[in-house]
Amino acid sequence: MNHLEQLVREWLTYRGYLVQGPVLVGPRKSGGYEGELDVLGLNLATCHFVHVECSLDALSWDQREVRFAGKFERGRRFARAHFPFAPTDLPLDQVALLHFASPSDRRIGGARLVTGRAFVQEILAGLDGTSSATLAVPSHLPLIRTLQLAKEAYAGQPGRSASIIPDEATASPR
Repeated sequence: MNHLEQLVREWLTYRGYLVQGPVLVGPRKSGGYEGELDVLGLNLATCHFVHVECSLDALSWDQREVRFAGKFERGRRFARAHFPFAPTDLPLDQVALLHFASPSDRRIGGARLVTGRAFVQEILAGLDGTSSATLAVPSHLPLIRTLQLAKEAYAGQPGRSASIIPDEATASPR
């Protein structure tokens, strides 16, 4: 699981979703599986069922289109089996989370496209009004908790009063 998948899992968990992933789908008679779904999330309170595929690749747009079309087709076939108690009429929202993508691109492989930058902005906006002192993100969500800490540090006073690495030891190791 890459860090984007982990971040999606934590964010959905923080927002009250039941989360699964990565999950192997489509067992083959000769062994192995058709593929893997990165993250599935179900929020019964908001009636949102989501399948997110994350990628850090730098493939051509045509290669990505083919790759993600297959992933999302498998998602449409197999995602519901992982939440058998979900209402059968609940639509499956499919999202491609791409670290490298133009903000002008809106869809890929039949799914919505969200850039890594937009996703981090969504998280930071969702953390508005929280504080590590009074409304800390739970410790079992370390990536979201780190973003909460970074948001607080960025909003604080400029400059630093102390450092783990002193100024005289900050020469670049490269």
